[in-house]
Amino acid sequence: MIALACDHGAFELKERVKKHLAERGLDCKDFGCYDTNSCDYADFAAAAARAVAAGECDRGIVLCTTGIGVSIAANKVKGVRCALLSDPVSARLTREHNDTNMMALGAGFVGPMLALEIVDTWLDTAFSHAERHQRRIDKVMALENE
Repeated sequence: MIALACDHGAFELKERVKKHLAERGLDCKDFGCYDTNSCDYADFAAAAARAVAAGECDRGIVLCTTGIGVSIAANKVKGVRCALLSDPVSARLTREHNDTNMMALGAGFVGPMLALEIVDTWLDTAFSHAERHQRRIDKVMALENE
């Protein structure tokens, strides 16, 4: 199950991503927003991030105009590793090296075709399980307990 969330600035792209996930046979849970009326990105990104952190959803995709706000909000939730992505290479590497469980997209910076390629790359790439990457992830995650 993939958690999805956006603000008004990325509503249309979220809907495209949701349709694409369904075409791939993937279930998703939409945490909003549900239209283009002005809203606060943190409310929706946090709800999706909490679902990922709790294990209710396997991974999450959050979107806003820049992707910055939703990625910051998602990363405030303990247990979340959210990367703001704008290209397929970063999508692959953030899965292989960082085992990210959430990704963010900026609707104002990536068009629909590129966004779907990034989503597919991120979803289809596994964590490498290399010892050096796991060691680094463990150090980053330990920062939540300081």
